[in-house]
Amino acid sequence: MTIAEQIIYEDNHLLALNKLPGQIVQGDKTGDACLADELKAFIKVRDQKPGNVFCGVIHRLDRPVSGVVLFAKTGKALSRMNEILKQRDCQKVYYAVVKTMPPQPEGHLEDWLTRNEKQNKAFVVDGPRPDAKLAILDYKHLATSTGGYHLLEVRLHTGRHHQIRCQLANIGCPIKGDLKYGYPRSNPDGSISLHSHLLGFEHPVRHEQVTIVAPSPFGNIFPTIQEI
Repeated sequence: MTIAEQIIYEDNHLLALNKLPGQIVQGDKTGDACLADELKAFIKVRDQKPGNVFCGVIHRLDRPVSGVVLFAKTGKALSRMNEILKQRDCQKVYYAVVKTMPPQPEGHLEDWLTRNEKQNKAFVVDGPRPDAKLAILDYKHLATSTGGYHLLEVRLHTGRHHQIRCQLANIGCPIKGDLKYGYPRSNPDGSISLHSHLLGFEHPVRHEQVTIVAPSPFGNIFPTIQEI
């Protein structure tokens, strides 16, 4: 799939892609090509821009995760979107596939998370402490497949490192394919079955409500659900 085919929203200030598993949003120590650089090169050619192209990273998704990722095409949009995310004035909806049914079909999770940089992993700790951050999400069971997998809708209220992966694993529901957080087998393509489905916010310049949706990639597991 080309960058052009991945674009699911664009205006003069913002551009959203449907990220594929394996793609990285921003350059890291691996040195692999990142979406921010690929997007700059694409816009430069498409729009025949003679100078440098601005492409600000507003938020990131983990490498094995798919779905909506948003970039800023102007400095004004970047600074204002950063403030929107900081104030939590946005709606973030994810889909997660798990093998174990959660203790309750719906739930509200609040956990204190710490991050181990060396392991690149988050951990739940008993309570507040200087190196811990509060992580909040709501989940809801949507469907069960014939193969015994469960589809969860997750509404994210904070944006902590590996938050969904860590919090679901902590209630006994590691995400399908997520070896780091306790799932026993990897997915064949190296992905984990976590998808950023929807991002909603007030446009930073036009002040209109924007809702960006990346269709669910889990139709092969839940064929009876056309679009959730």
